Amino acid sequence: MHTVAVLSLKGGVGKTTVALGIASAALRRGARALVADLDPQGNATATLDPPMTEATLTDVLETPRLAVIRQALAPSGWSDELDVLVSSEDLELLNEPGPDSRRMDNLARALDELTASPPGDPYQLAILDCPPSLGRLTRSALMAADSALLVTEPTMYAVSGAERALEAIEAIRAEHNPRLRPAGVLVNRLRVRSYEHQYRVQELRESFGRLVMPTAIPDRLAIQQAQGACVPIHEWKSPGAQEIALTFNMVLAKILRSSRAGRHRLADEEPEPASTPAEPSQNETTSQFPVLRELAEREIG
Repeated sequence: MHTVAVLSLKGGVGKTTVALGIASAALRRGARALVADLDPQGNATATLDPPMTEATLTDVLETPRLAVIRQALAPSGWSDELDVLVSSEDLELLNEPGPDSRRMDNLARALDELTASPPGDPYQLAILDCPPSLGRLTRSALMAADSALLVTEPTMYAVSGAERALEAIEAIRAEHNPRLRPAGVLVNRLRVRSYEHQYRVQELRESFGRLVMPTAIPDRLAIQQAQGACVPIHEWKSPGAQEIALTFNMVLAKILRSSRAGRHRLADEEPEPASTPAEPSQNETTSQFPVLRELAEREIG
């Protein structure tokens, strides 16, 4: 099972839209998938419209045992091939450190339980929809993930936000999860005729090179229409939806190539030998994150 964390640093950039688009692309590809809704707002859970459950992801993060996981797991309204670990508002209580210091690797342990004992056929993809911050929930997702996809809008704050998010990815990779790889920086809500948007995308590319995905999600009404109807974007019948669906197909293909899929290794297990990153060439754009840039050159595309 390949696990991808979908994250952003601020709300309103369409992070959940991207997570759901990837889930829709997985269904179209015929891949059995899981969405873990770590955002206390629960927008992914609402759109996927699962039946009521006896527990939520809050209970799973407190007690990552298979019995509790099964109580928080439900089939989505989209398809029996897409399951949901449902969100709740109580997740917000786990997003800040407290005196009892809950274990940061409980999400990874829960996903390991599902990998070992899936309800039905094994999952091929797990999508972690993170809160719009770098709190404990997002960091737990990065500890559990094989790859991380950063979602941003083409605004004046995009570069600084991406820098902080990539710093967090690199820190988690170095300290806890050597399997973690950057899937890339995905620009959402792009208006191709906007000079400002084109300028900001170029600014991102100058800072992060091939970490910025070559495809961007265009700003189309079809996304809101499909989410409002609680159906996958691939099933919404409009020219705008078809364009977006094809884009999400390419995003999913990039994610699956971004790192080796496989069972997540917890921090207390023996890590893989680390490779020595190559120095960027003199004519390459510089970056504050040469390790991630080098990984992108080798593993993305």
